[in-house]
Order: sequence, then structure tokens, then C-alpha cells
Amino acid sequence: MSAAAEITTMLLNTLVSLAIAAFLLRMILQLVRADFYNPICQFLVKATNPLVIPLRKIIPSVGKVDTASLLLALIAQAIGITLLFQIYGGGFPNPMQLIIWSVIGLCSAVLNLYFFAIIGNIILSWVAQGTSNPGAQILYQITEPVMAPFRKLLPAMGGLDLSPIFVFLCINVLEVMLRHVAASAGLHPALVMGL
Repeated sequence: MSAAAEITTMLLNTLVSLAIAAFLLRMILQLVRADFYNPICQFLVKATNPLVIPLRKIIPSVGKVDTASLLLALIAQAIGITLLFQIYGGGFPNPMQLIIWSVIGLCSAVLNLYFFAIIGNIILSWVAQGTSNPGAQILYQITEPVMAPFRKLLPAMGGLDLSPIFVFLCINVLEVMLRHVAASAGLHPALVMGL
């Protein structure tokens, strides 16, 4: 691969990954009923509104799930895979395969998002416990619905929270399963943002 193709791939991965993360975060924040007066939430909503609002008129939310944001994340993943397919000289992927690959990529992106959100939450609990930082509040609001069931299962350990260990273990198991599903679907890991 030439230097230009490698740089193009890196830039494409970065842009598409940021778009996917923005749409998935918007969907997750709505799903967990995050505080939308938070400045970070407001920025995310304003940044994604130009695409989400028109699509929401056609595709309404299903329950708590913002289907417009989810669909936009899926479209961004599909566009990214198609462009990487072109860079690697593979032509155009089969549309059904592209949909399957995009769903696998989104699942991987959600797992990565939660992995890093939990790590950020852990670090902030050590460094700035009890702070009212907008970023810390969002991380808590995103991760708490995932960590709460594990906290209920584990006995109190004198202020030591072991629930992240079990959440990371579950994330790792899901990632292994996802890699095997991706391999059986014929997906090369380089084609998916976040896998």
C-alpha cells in the first residue's frame, strides 16, 4: 500500500469513526435519558441535528431508541466500508454483505464506546471524585445502566467497586464472539471502523 493510500485510509477511518461515535452517542444518551442540558450533550445534538431531524420525520423513534441516529450510524459505517473496499481495490461489496458488515461494525463500535467510557469513569473516580464536570456526568449516565446490575450481584467490598472487572469481562467475551461472527461473514477487520 502506498503512503497516499495509507494516509487516506487513516483519515477516512478517523472521520467515519467520529461520525459513527457521534450518532451512537446521541442514541445512547437518549436511551439512558441523559441530562440534555449538559453542554456536551447540547453540542452533540447541535452537531448531529442537520442529519437526524430530517430523517426523524421519515423514521420515528421506536420506544426509547432513536432510530434515526442508529440508521445514520449504520449508513456512515456502510459508506466507510465501501470506501475502504474501493481503496483496497475490491470493487463494490455485495449489498447484503455490506449491511451485515455494517451491523457487525456498529456492534463493535458500541462495545468500544462502552469500554472507553468505563475506563474514563474509573479514572475520573480516582482523580476527581464527586466533581460536577459535564464530561464526568455524561460518563456516569452512560455507564451506570450497564454497571448497576453487576453492583447488585456483588457484595459491598468496603468502598471497592469490582463491577467494572465483570463488565470488561463481558465486553471481551462479546468482542471475541463478534470477531468470529465477522470472520464467518467474510469481513476483514481492516474494513470496519472500531473492530
